[in-house]
Amino acid sequence: MNAILAYLGWALMLGLSGIGSSYGTSIAANAAEGALKKNPEKSSSYLILSAMPATQGLYGFVAFLMWLLQGTEWIIANAQLCFGVGLLVGVTCMISAIRQGQVCANGIIGISQGHDVQTNTMIYAAFPEFYAILALVGALMPIFLL
Repeated sequence: MNAILAYLGWALMLGLSGIGSSYGTSIAANAAEGALKKNPEKSSSYLILSAMPATQGLYGFVAFLMWLLQGTEWIIANAQLCFGVGLLVGVTCMISAIRQGQVCANGIIGISQGHDVQTNTMIYAAFPEFYAILALVGALMPIFLL
């Protein structure tokens, strides 16, 4: 039972963060598709903002790999911890990526309307990203403290 709980947490960490990045990048990319029709010259700005929510999936993957390096015995011995941390990291990264995608989509719309908002949008998009970074750090702390 401990192994199932541990691996479920591990899977949630990777899976939910990836799902969040998929949704976040899709939200921003949908806005970019519409913006290309209005102002195609700004496609590089749209691309940069559309890619920003992908990082949360990377954070989940990094945490997944770091836990993998600890070995099966460590993961099973800390099954409840793995489940709790995996669930919290996955949910945090998922929500962060989706909300970041929404911020980036609004920035893309603003750019397509002729406003110079790329830098500000990137700053605003960093706010939800910060919590995904904290989740990654929180996922790595048990590795170094136990």
